[in-house]
This record gives sequence, C-alpha cells and structure tokens, in this order.
Amino acid sequence: MPHVRNHTGEKPYECLECGKTFSNTSSLTIHNRMHKGENPYKCLECGKSFSDKGPLKSHERIHTGEKPFQCMECGKSFYTSTNLTAHHRSHTGEKPFQWEKPYECLECGKSFSQKGHLKSHERIHTGEKPFQCMECGKSFRAKSSYIGHSRIHTGEKPFQCLQCGKRFSRSDRFRAHKRTHTGEKPNHLNASSVERV
Repeated sequence: MPHVRNHTGEKPYECLECGKTFSNTSSLTIHNRMHKGENPYKCLECGKSFSDKGPLKSHERIHTGEKPFQCMECGKSFYTSTNLTAHHRSHTGEKPFQWEKPYECLECGKSFSQKGHLKSHERIHTGEKPFQCMECGKSFRAKSSYIGHSRIHTGEKPFQCLQCGKRFSRSDRFRAHKRTHTGEKPNHLNASSVERV
C-alpha cells in the first residue's frame, strides 16, 4: 500500500511542526530529524550534514559535478531523477503531477514543487530572515512563521474547533487538537504541539 501512494500522490502523514505531508512514516521520521537538528549523514567534502542518505548523495554530486540523469530530447542533465521527470514534461506539454519537485536547491540538492518553497528553503543556507516582528524584533525565514508569531502579540486565535469551541493561533496546533476528538493517532506529537488556551 505505501508504494501505491508514490503513484497516487496521497500523503496522509503530516508533520505537526510545519504541516508538510508525506506518503509514508519513514519519510516523516527522516523529516522530523530536520526539526530536531539531527543530521547524521555528513558530506566528506564540505562537512555539510543531512538527515538522510538520499539528500547527501544528491548533494555530493554538486562537488563532483555529476548529473547522471539526462534528457533524451535535449541532452540537458540533472542531479536527480525527479528533476529529469519534471523537465521532460516541458517537452511533452504535460502538466506535472502535484508531488513532482522540479525546483532544486543548488546548495544541498533538495527539490521542491514550487519556486516559492525553494526560495524559502534557500534561506536556511544563507541565514537570511527577511520577516521581522515590529513588536519584539524577532526575525523569520518564512512569512507564514512570522504571521504565526505575530499572533503572540495580538492575541489573535483565528482557528476555532467546532466541537468544543477552543481557539488556536496556529493551524498546526489546531490540527493536532482536532485529533483529540477523532481519536486519530498523530505520527509525531510532543508536549509543545498542543497550545494551551
């Protein structure tokens, strides 16, 4: 069943930290390492660390210049097969599937389905945090994180549970709360995931 999701695009496993979804629990586990700062796979060339072997392997190609995935139409080469598949659609005119990720980070090889997501990700490497809170001066890489933070100061809680009336300032905490009514077991839950009202 998990393999079938690669073809259907179904991603039922959600990270409660950032809302990103995955087709299987192992991918979610690897993703959660990023939030915890766990990066056990290290590039011997530059020392950059990764949460999984796959991204490390893609990253290493940046040092070697190896682009083993070549388009048979135009000869253009790519670091990953995912990017080749997405590129091939530019020749056929076919729209990419929602789970394809044609935008690749040149720093680490990670791919994204939208250009904006890549741009936001690249700030991890540059350290840029362009969204600054005027109230306390704290800065953020992503606009969504800034908006969520600003609600600390305003007290705004736009997400309301229709079951019990509790309100939440962040959508991830609201989603985690809803599971208390459905009985659904979360894939990753820690004490900070549920906001107290």
